[in-house]
Amino acid sequence: MKRILVIYTGGTIGMVKDTKSGSLLPFDMSKIYEALPVLREFNCDLDSYRFDPIIDSSNMNPEYWIGLVEVIEKNYEKYDSFIVLHGTDTMSYTASTLSFMLENLNKTIILTGSQLPLGMIRTDGRDNIIGAVEIASSETINIPEVCIFFEDRLYRGNRTTKINAEYFEAFYSGNYPSLAKVGINISYKKNLFLESPKGEFKAYKKLNDNVVIIKIYPGIKEDYFRAMLSMKDLEGVVLETFGSGNAPTEDWFIMALEEAIKKGIIIYNVTQCKAGGVVMGHYETSAHLVEIGVVSGHDITTESAIAKLMFLLGNYDNREEIITMLTNPLRGELSIN
Repeated sequence: MKRILVIYTGGTIGMVKDTKSGSLLPFDMSKIYEALPVLREFNCDLDSYRFDPIIDSSNMNPEYWIGLVEVIEKNYEKYDSFIVLHGTDTMSYTASTLSFMLENLNKTIILTGSQLPLGMIRTDGRDNIIGAVEIASSETINIPEVCIFFEDRLYRGNRTTKINAEYFEAFYSGNYPSLAKVGINISYKKNLFLESPKGEFKAYKKLNDNVVIIKIYPGIKEDYFRAMLSMKDLEGVVLETFGSGNAPTEDWFIMALEEAIKKGIIIYNVTQCKAGGVVMGHYETSAHLVEIGVVSGHDITTESAIAKLMFLLGNYDNREEIITMLTNPLRGELSIN
């Protein structure tokens, strides 16, 4: 019988309607079997941990991520799998960050949530929790990575982005297939799983949040762009460019980036597109970026890029080593053709 720790951080999935006031209140996760009796049918033992305070995922931050890592590390040997109940708005950011902070992970960690509160009649939270528990409690399948389970699909967490605020199909993984699909049976794609690590599990406790995301758009102003690059203590920039990594070729734009790079700021180029990736130098509009030392993010998502920058800048000092790790997959977060 597998032991699973359900960690409730906050979010829509954990809200139920108070019978007296009619308002939504946080659900007592210790009573999860009472809310979902079907969970007793699985061959597992569920325990729960609730953060105090719980937060809306819009308030998620590096300090909270570190706290989540500490909970997992403390309980790592006690449990076979972990399920993290989380708000959907920043779930992809959290999944990406956890994937980097938990090195040599050989247990399944699944983040899930819902678009409607667990206490509502049409909630998607019920199926999401049941699906996550069924996968996490499997006696024959172990997925040694941080995943997101949502609307019958299991994704590699650091490959996802939230694309819908209204419908249940909230997440998308444009550059990597789903790891499993739940129907009458669960169809696993074992060839897509990360390999089980050979090293010892390690939990990192440092993140450097002196980073920023700058989205390029037609008509971007020089003053605005330079102001962002001149932020105090700035160490890393995720630069969201057009298409396959293209950006303006105006002199002021290239000069501003070059000045930032000479100051030691790492510029990490990712595409604004939901699928595909950066191929720097393919067009003239990205050739200048290669020349001045902008780093290619290949097909990494923005969520994963900012998490990776925070992780690497927080735990490594050598700039060239950081750049090498940015351009190569650490946890299956990007592909290199």
